[in-house]
Amino acid sequence: MYRLLKREGTARRGEFVTPHGTVQTPGFMNVATAGAIKGAVSAYDLKELGCQVQLCNTYHLHLRPGDETVKALGGIRAFTGWEGPVLTDSGGFQVFSLAKLRNIQEEGVTFASHIDGHKIFMGPEESMRIQSNLGSTIAMAFDECVENPAPYEYAKSSCARTARWLERCKKEMERLNSLEDTLNPRQMLFGINQGCTFTDLRTEHMKRIADMDLDGYGIGGLAVGETAEEMYAVIEAIEPYMPEDKIRYLMGVGTPVNILEAVYRGVDLFDCVMPTRNARHGHAFTSEGVRNLFNAKYTLDQAPLDEACGCPVCQKFTRAYIHHLFKAGEMLAMRLMVMHNLHFYNHLFAQVRDALDQGCFEGFYQEKLPVLGRRL
Repeated sequence: MYRLLKREGTARRGEFVTPHGTVQTPGFMNVATAGAIKGAVSAYDLKELGCQVQLCNTYHLHLRPGDETVKALGGIRAFTGWEGPVLTDSGGFQVFSLAKLRNIQEEGVTFASHIDGHKIFMGPEESMRIQSNLGSTIAMAFDECVENPAPYEYAKSSCARTARWLERCKKEMERLNSLEDTLNPRQMLFGINQGCTFTDLRTEHMKRIADMDLDGYGIGGLAVGETAEEMYAVIEAIEPYMPEDKIRYLMGVGTPVNILEAVYRGVDLFDCVMPTRNARHGHAFTSEGVRNLFNAKYTLDQAPLDEACGCPVCQKFTRAYIHHLFKAGEMLAMRLMVMHNLHFYNHLFAQVRDALDQGCFEGFYQEKLPVLGRRL
């Protein structure tokens, strides 16, 4: 259940109550693709980094260790050690982005595993069953992820298919939640808005799925090659048609600047691999901008990554040491950077929530926007 606490313009401050805890929004989900954060960071580390929700990948966990195995081990929360809410994506994005060979039919998609090439079929019912076996707090509906740009007519027919698949997802989840051996009989379902960058398709699709009265709504198919301006235009177009009493989730976005812009336009929930992926390549997000720790100028720099940061990394380690670790090829470099970046993202959202609580988000937005994307 989503509770809207207050608004400032279109920006929203709320709480999302789930069977596994209450999420303060706007909020960020930390991406643990195969049940762990890439960069040697565990669920236990996430508690110290201010994480509220862990996101795990249905497609990857289905392939290994297998969703039946995860169920036998008590579900994804017991398996990873994360006690809070977990969102599992539907597997749709990975099917359409990783599978080299795929055949889309009304029933679902037949595709080849990216690991060993064996044939797999996944449709709405299969995705719901896998996510039920994982026992996640929130399951995402199975949708078709269309490439940007796409022909208008194909995008239109894909939207209609995604809406039909959503109806099947809802029916199957209701059945699964009624079974005696279901790990989480209160599993929640989010639908996904699609339509590429065609705002008329986006708004019509949003109206259709809003009528299904789901637990929340994702905005999918963005941050996949379109410009930031096109992404913001899509959010602005569909925001009036997103139910005010349901949580809004912008999938796979993005940079701190993207996030501020989307919060400004009414989005509540985010996930992105950017803080972890960029960290593993030496890029630290800081209150002053982005630092590249591979740069030679950090060789003798004894300051922390961010002098305004209270994370465990900035309390103990210097830029010079982390620069050395990268140059020496030490795994610790990636772990420290990932921990810092995740703390930075989670703390940024805490600052956003504070600004909304105090009624000064507009000033915060204007102050931070030119700084957070700056290259140092």
